[in-house]
Amino acid sequence: MNRRQLLRASVAFSAAAALPRLAAAGAPSDSAFGPSSVRELARALAAKSFEPADEKLPDALKDLNYDQYRSIRFLPEHALWRNEKLPFQAQFFHRGFFYKNRVDLFEVSNGRAVPIQYRRSDFSFGEGLGQWPDADLGFAGFRIHAPINRPDYFDEVCVFLGASYFRAVAKGETYGLSARGLAIDTGEASGEEFPVFKAFWLEKPAPNATSIVIHALLDSKSAAAGYRFTIRPGESTVFDVEMSLYPRVDLAHGGLAPMTSMFFFGPNDRKDFDDFRPAVHDSDGLAIFNGKGEQLWRPLNNPRDLQVSTFSDLNPRGFGLMQREKKYFAYQDLESRFERRPSLWVEPIGDWGEGAVVLFEIPTREEIHDNIAAFWRPKQPLTAKNEHNLTYRLHWGPDAPKSDALARFTRTGIGNRGDDSKLFVLELMGDKLKGIDPKSIKGVVSAEKSEITNIVTEPNPETGGWRLSFQCSIKNKAPIELRAVLVQNDTPISEVWTYRWTP
Repeated sequence: MNRRQLLRASVAFSAAAALPRLAAAGAPSDSAFGPSSVRELARALAAKSFEPADEKLPDALKDLNYDQYRSIRFLPEHALWRNEKLPFQAQFFHRGFFYKNRVDLFEVSNGRAVPIQYRRSDFSFGEGLGQWPDADLGFAGFRIHAPINRPDYFDEVCVFLGASYFRAVAKGETYGLSARGLAIDTGEASGEEFPVFKAFWLEKPAPNATSIVIHALLDSKSAAAGYRFTIRPGESTVFDVEMSLYPRVDLAHGGLAPMTSMFFFGPNDRKDFDDFRPAVHDSDGLAIFNGKGEQLWRPLNNPRDLQVSTFSDLNPRGFGLMQREKKYFAYQDLESRFERRPSLWVEPIGDWGEGAVVLFEIPTREEIHDNIAAFWRPKQPLTAKNEHNLTYRLHWGPDAPKSDALARFTRTGIGNRGDDSKLFVLELMGDKLKGIDPKSIKGVVSAEKSEITNIVTEPNPETGGWRLSFQCSIKNKAPIELRAVLVQNDTPISEVWTYRWTP
């Protein structure tokens, strides 16, 4: 766990006594479990009124501070399936601090779901904690371990902790950005609603399994949902996600396949930051492969004011928050190692229809905050009293899952050029640029409400790629939408760079 995990406020949930299969409702010691069990629970839950959150904890756990909570650690030797020498293990998080809401966990084996009971003996506790009854407190969340970097060690692969947040890593990576189960009313004046995962079912893996299946039940004031995650760790860690959503009310501002990240500053946005590091971010851009076959790259920004960007589309092929810069010297942070943070790519399965990829960029003065959000928003509201099914694949890893021949923008640099213009310097890399006649390449740049001058394209011998630079007039001091692409004989040989410059 890192600082941002612990600084995310937990959103509590109801104990849902009306659901007979939840341990919190006094369920029998085990019950039948099938592929549709969680979906049926979600449908039944959505048909009932949402109940207020229940955060009941013993007095000794109610007001833990950061250090006290950090002192509570799960004992690895007590991990689920450890003694059975299976290819996956599970460890659990204690409740307390920001994570007061109870999460019920179940183990699924041979068609039966058995509650995983809380035991104090599974944890070590630091000094200064009070005493509390040895009761079944449930859990705050869990993490999955598997041999991902070497065959003799079980690395932490993914974690589900706090509201509907979850994160994962691939081989050689450290935690960075997060995914979420569902976003509701993000950026709305009425305030955002945070759904929560209230129960999980962990399927016991086979002895030679390369994947693990986890089911989750989500609840919120406006909706309930059931999820099935099939998780495959590796060079890229892949989640196959099957979601069944049951809104209690029409969701006009629902966000599907949502993700959140942090962008503090980078070469395009660092004039207000006095910091020894050249850049600080978990993600440096939003990539989109739209239904028209166009590939877009939008560098992220830490704006002065909230910025919302909408990329309308029909049946998107993919989108994600990416960490393209993978060199240590771009960050020079020996502790955070931003160059090892994963990218997260959403691959839709099937047609998603009309909608938009929505990007939120929120001002922040500290790197501990996730100030970037992106998700798919359907054009039509997600209607109440109906079932909405969505299937997609999450790729956590060094890049999007499929390489493409088009050159990519790898760096966006911005600087002053007098009082009334900005100089933009864009770096590109890709096989498409190798051995090409420089006279056949040109940069095509356009801007709304501004004048573009001094467009220059040239090889960069230091990187082996190309550089595209131009000046943009900023006399009006108003936001400017920019667009650039590299073409050869009027045929695009790069993805499309898009950017919003704000004064």
